[in-house]
Amino acid sequence: MTRHSIALAALMAASLPALAAEPAKDDAMLKLATTSGCMTCHHIDPGAKGPDGLAPIGPAWRDVSAKYKGQKNAAAALTHTVMTGSNPYESHWKGKVSGLAMPPNAVAIKEADAKKLVNWILALDAGKKS
Repeated sequence: MTRHSIALAALMAASLPALAAEPAKDDAMLKLATTSGCMTCHHIDPGAKGPDGLAPIGPAWRDVSAKYKGQKNAAAALTHTVMTGSNPYESHWKGKVSGLAMPPNAVAIKEADAKKLVNWILALDAGKKS
């Protein structure tokens, strides 16, 4: 191998981690989630406890991503839930979180931003920790 080939291979290898960056490290999405109030009820990683030591109010986003992985209309359905809230009588997270329903969030986040946030959540890898 020539020096040029070795340098090129090293440069390509160094850039791979940046290309495969974990979505949880997206500062813009973390800021959006925080300023929209999402982080009050949700965490990225499963098992994280709230500031009071209790289970989180809403499900961890890696759990949401795993649950909806591969479902055709997941992004649209979850965006709708973010904007309009969920039915406490049909909670599929019952017994896993302390909250029974998600309140409507149309006053806290624009629908376009909710779509971005939902797509980011669905891209999270269920097996990784932040």
